[in-house]
Amino acid sequence: MELVSSSWFPALAGLLAGCVLGFAARRQHFCTMSALERHWYAGDSRGLRTWVLAATVALVLTQLAQFAGYADTRSSFYLSSNLAWTGSIIGGLSFGFGMALVGTCGLGALVRLGGGSLRSLVVLVILALSALTAQKGLIAQLRVEIVDKLALDLSFASDQSLGSIASAATGVDVRAVVALIIAAGLSWWVFRDPAYRRNAPAIATAATVGCVIAFGWIATTLAAQHSFDPVQIEAGSFVVPVADTLMQIITFTGILPDYGVGLVVGVVIGAAVCAMQRRDVRWEACDDARELSRHLFGGFLMGIGGVFAMGCTIGQGVTAVSALAASAPIVMISIAIGARMGLAYLIEGSPLAAFRSFALRA
Repeated sequence: MELVSSSWFPALAGLLAGCVLGFAARRQHFCTMSALERHWYAGDSRGLRTWVLAATVALVLTQLAQFAGYADTRSSFYLSSNLAWTGSIIGGLSFGFGMALVGTCGLGALVRLGGGSLRSLVVLVILALSALTAQKGLIAQLRVEIVDKLALDLSFASDQSLGSIASAATGVDVRAVVALIIAAGLSWWVFRDPAYRRNAPAIATAATVGCVIAFGWIATTLAAQHSFDPVQIEAGSFVVPVADTLMQIITFTGILPDYGVGLVVGVVIGAAVCAMQRRDVRWEACDDARELSRHLFGGFLMGIGGVFAMGCTIGQGVTAVSALAASAPIVMISIAIGARMGLAYLIEGSPLAAFRSFALRA
C-alpha cells in the first residue's frame, strides 16, 4: 500500500495504462473518426463495432468493480447530479465538427504524434489552449451562462447514472439490471455481424481499450482511498488532460501530474514504441496554409467542445458509458451529427449536405 499512497502513484498508473492504450490503438488503427467515416461512406462497420465493443467491455468490468467496491464512479464528475444537457449538445456538435476537420479525435492525435505527425502536435497544442480558455478563461464565462446555469437537477436520483435514475423512478434498486440490459444490447449489435465475430485482432483491441478504462477507475479509486492528497477519480479522457499536460510542461505550480497527465504521456510513448517496432515512423507536416488553418480551427473546436461536453469520444463515448452516465448518449449522438456535418462540408461542400443525405435515406 506504500506505492498506492504515494503522490506519484496516479501519474505512474496513468503512464502504464497510456502505454498499453497507445500501443494497441496504433497497432490496430483504433480511431473513432475513421470508424464513423468508413461506416457512412464505405459501408464498413468494423471500426464502429470495435469502438462500441470497447465501451461494452469497459461498462461490464467497471460495473463489476463498482459492485465489488473496487471502483467509485459515483464520485466522478461524470455522475454529477447536474446534467448539463446544453453543454452535451453544443459541445458534442463542436467536437464532432472539429474532429472531422482534423481527421481524428484527441486520442487519435496523440497516437499520430507518437508516429511522427507534426500536424497532430499543432492540433494538440491548440486543443489544449482552447480547453483552458473554456475552462478558466473568457469562454468559461459563456459556458457558465449557457451550460452550468441551465443544467437539469437530478438530485432526486442522487446522481445522473441511468441505473440510479431508473431506480429512483421505480422505487427498486435496478442498477444491475440496467447495466445488464445495456451491455447485452450493445453486445448483440456488435456480434450480430458474423464476419466481425471472426475478427480476433479487432476484438482483442476492443477488450484492451475496455480493460484500460476499467483499470483507470480502479487505480484512481485506490489512490483516492489511500492518498493524503486529493485525487480526482477518472478513467480516461483526452481534452482537459491534454491541457493539464501542456501546463505541466511549461510551468510548475507545485501540483504533481495526475492520472490524466500520465495517461496522455503514456499514449504517445506506447504509440511511438509501436511505430518504431513496425518501422512506421513518418515525419508529417501540413502541406499548405489551407490545411494548417483547417487543423487550427478543428483543434479549437475540439478543445472548446470537449470542455462544454465534459469529454471526448473516449471520455464520453467509453468512460462515461462505463459509468452509465446519462450524458453519454446525448454527447455521442451530438458528436456523430457534428462529425457528419464536418465530413459533408469537406466532401460535399456544405454542412447542410449531411441533413440532405439523412432525408434521402429516410
